[in-house]
Amino acid sequence: MINISLYTRVKKVDFKRNWSKIMQIEFTKMHGLGNDFMVINAISQNISLASEQIRFLSNRHTGIGFDQLLLIENSDKPEVDFRYRIYNADGGEVEQCGNGARCFARFVRDEGLTNKTEITVITKTGIITLKVASDESVTVDMDKPTLHPENIPFKCDKKSLTYQLKIDINSAENVVEFCAVSMGNPHAVIVVDDINTAPVEAIGEALQAHRSFPQSVNVGFMQIHDKDNISLRVYERGVGETQACGTGACAAVVAGRLLGVLDENVRVNLLGGELSISWSGSAQGFDHPVMMTGPTATVFKGIITL
Repeated sequence: MINISLYTRVKKVDFKRNWSKIMQIEFTKMHGLGNDFMVINAISQNISLASEQIRFLSNRHTGIGFDQLLLIENSDKPEVDFRYRIYNADGGEVEQCGNGARCFARFVRDEGLTNKTEITVITKTGIITLKVASDESVTVDMDKPTLHPENIPFKCDKKSLTYQLKIDINSAENVVEFCAVSMGNPHAVIVVDDINTAPVEAIGEALQAHRSFPQSVNVGFMQIHDKDNISLRVYERGVGETQACGTGACAAVVAGRLLGVLDENVRVNLLGGELSISWSGSAQGFDHPVMMTGPTATVFKGIITL
């Protein structure tokens, strides 16, 4: 592991707050299948970041570079081990991140914040459980999916298995069919014949900007190889296409199960690698938690001064 120090002098910037002090931040760079994170221990450091500063840190040319920023904080609930906050590269706080949750579990154990192999964490949308195996792979109980449109949130006339929306791509009207699922954050899952030729960016941006998704949406493009093997690309809110998306993989398997085309245990092939997703729910009964298992990696530690 490489230890580095990055020192950046920020000239006069119109932040929302009056930042009169220099802030030195110790951080760890991690990734889960190429979905990369700047992880900050906010238990031992007094950290308060404006959205402008998060955007600066996320820049891969002048900052650290990441898809999401993860803040580890103390929990205010005795039955929960930690609090976990997530910020996208655009500076906005989001509800959930599956790959980030796995990196979280690895981080708190590596940093000596806990020696537990089963860790409870509270996020913006609820409590999740992380289980660390002997090979350091992490299984995350991602809780039950949400399919009711008002809770995704998704504006429509009535709940359905699939939905259709008209979108404009290159000044032409197109109709997109998808499943709408929340894994603590909103997802639209589209079944495609070939993920390599799917217009990921064009459709992703159009759906994210659509008025039917008041909090925007993560857009997944799923190619089904067989009942236990799919490929997936995800265009994420506030980030763009990423190498991997844990909640996107969960949402895709839920969608496939609801459509009756996937088994309970599915290998999800993402651009950055492979996740194992397990869900025993179906269109007849979806009150079951989604389990996600995959690897994590620590890249380097550093210090940056703002």
